[in-house]
Amino acid sequence: MLRGVMTVGGWTMISRVLGFLRDMLIGYLAGAGPVADAFFVALRVPNLFRRLFGEGAFNAAFVPEFSGVLATEGTAHARQFAQETIAVMAFWLLILTIVGEIFMPQIMGVIASGFAPDKLALTVTLARIMFPYVVLICLTALLSGVLNGLDRFAAAAAAPVVFNVVSIASMLLLTPLVPTVGHALAWGVTVSGVLQLALLVWSVSRAGMPLRIPRPRMTPAMRKLFRRMVPGLLGAGVTQLNLTVDILIQSWLPPGSASVLYYADRVNQLPLGVIGTAVGTALLPLLSRQARSGEDAAARETLSRAIEITMVVTIPAALALGVVGQPIMAVLFGRGAFDAQAALLSSQSLAAYAIGLPAFVLLKVLVPAFFAHGDTGTPVRVGLVAIGLNLVLNVLFMVPLQHMGPALATSISAIVNTVVLGVILSRRGRLSFDAQLRRRVPRMALAALAMAGALVSAERPVFAWLGDGGGRFAALALLVSGGLAVYAVVAQAVGAVDARGMLRQLRRR
Repeated sequence: MLRGVMTVGGWTMISRVLGFLRDMLIGYLAGAGPVADAFFVALRVPNLFRRLFGEGAFNAAFVPEFSGVLATEGTAHARQFAQETIAVMAFWLLILTIVGEIFMPQIMGVIASGFAPDKLALTVTLARIMFPYVVLICLTALLSGVLNGLDRFAAAAAAPVVFNVVSIASMLLLTPLVPTVGHALAWGVTVSGVLQLALLVWSVSRAGMPLRIPRPRMTPAMRKLFRRMVPGLLGAGVTQLNLTVDILIQSWLPPGSASVLYYADRVNQLPLGVIGTAVGTALLPLLSRQARSGEDAAARETLSRAIEITMVVTIPAALALGVVGQPIMAVLFGRGAFDAQAALLSSQSLAAYAIGLPAFVLLKVLVPAFFAHGDTGTPVRVGLVAIGLNLVLNVLFMVPLQHMGPALATSISAIVNTVVLGVILSRRGRLSFDAQLRRRVPRMALAALAMAGALVSAERPVFAWLGDGGGRFAALALLVSGGLAVYAVVAQAVGAVDARGMLRQLRRR
């Protein structure tokens, strides 16, 4: 698992750094204005369907089944299963794409009803340019599931790097040739989908499992797969409905709110993507094999170590984003059209997201524990409760908190979701916090508090010394590295981590 986490986490870190460069360029060219709002809302539409059909419910059903077929019936049967899945998915995704292109004005008229007519028209245009990305990225996610089932994580984790590189190139090269930077970005999204799919096709072939697309047929294996997907699809559908309501609420907030929340979420996604996604991706195939083999004690040990790995990074990250969010947003995005007010507002949203960051990451660990045992229903039912809470909180927070409301509502609902799932796993005997985990997590929190105090104390002096002009990046780098150093020293001193043991494991790997 550690090797898989390091592989996925490393590529995800590269992708996130490039993603920051991409978002910094968007902030410089579009700021938090109408073009940025239109693009970010339009991008939500293909992402909604990507999360519905390409990730989540699909991976929860496909990866354990594919891993099981591979382990018990061999490569030939696993290849046939993957090919049948590709054929069926491609058929329905093509139909979905055609329908979406036709009815995009009506879709956007509902979910972005608060936009002015010209802003809404731009949003429809950008969404139509990007909507073919749905079929491309969903097939990419399917091939990623094949590679993950083969314990090959690098290519699937590297695919988002392509997205960010193409997005940056499209802004630099296409913006002078199209009406707005939003158009350039939209074309970049679709082109990146083509390249990501090509990368995964090549990678699967190199992994010794070249795939072709047969005639789509609902075989018994496909019926079983889709039966397993139904609970997850229902849950994912409600989740995407919830996200759609978030977009609708954002469209009625003051202009620029959608952009402010986007920039804040991008920073919050760095630890979530690097550690949460990495651990979740590496964990599911391993837990699936342990569940199939009846290795319950090993599965509990795996889950405890996964929680420990995530918390050692996530606890300090959440505190850091909460206490020094303003200089982070100002340094990363504060130039061009992204002014000081936008930096302040986005840092407030970031603090609200940071409250729920440990819960967001723990969900990536706990949910695979259900999926590995073929239980896709329980996370859905618990998720429905959390989603209902999120909707209620969104409405309650909309007026008094404005741009902070959706972020805080999301954080609170994630905390509730995580706690309930943890209690259920514990009662089923699949989650037990062993002595090492119980000892280390409170000490991680203590070390993180020491780091937060150091960051608050050092922020003003460091930026007063280096914070003019180009020195802002040096000031932020010094602040971050100093905070990391304080956390590392205190964590080692109080026994929150065993640095020597981790180095020994990495050397063996």
